[in-house]
Amino acid sequence: GIAGQKAPKLDVNTWFNLPAGKKRAEITDHKGGVLMLFFFQSWCPGCHSRGFPTLQAVQKHFSGASDVGFLAVQTVFEGFGTNTAKRAKREADKIGLKIPVGHDAGPGNTGSRVMRRYRSGGTPWIVIVDKEGVVKYNAFHIRPRQAISLIQSLR
Repeated sequence: GIAGQKAPKLDVNTWFNLPAGKKRAEITDHKGGVLMLFFFQSWCPGCHSRGFPTLQAVQKHFSGASDVGFLAVQTVFEGFGTNTAKRAKREADKIGLKIPVGHDAGPGNTGSRVMRRYRSGGTPWIVIVDKEGVVKYNAFHIRPRQAISLIQSLR
């Protein structure tokens, strides 16, 4: 991972659930606030059993907080025919995600560029970025209480 380093740009072209008038989401949209990123794949069992529930629990805890943001990105590194943008949107809709959801399979299905930039080791992967844009957590999964505590300490 890249804990302790400045968070790289996402530079994702395909997004869903963006605020009106926006075409993309980026790390800098949350400057001055803490940001939790969730990297997933539609077909990932761990994403559904642990990752999405953790994201939802942390989101619920910080509901209404203007200084805590959330983004999810499908970081495809395998199963390109299954882990499509359409499927990412369908999964996000099915579980009721209201946050921006991106899809990054890399150009020509070469694998997620976001995944390479953040040096993530698979999915579900969690990244927590502080108010200064520095990555404070970058690892495979996190428990909801641990994420809440870390985010709270960074506010």
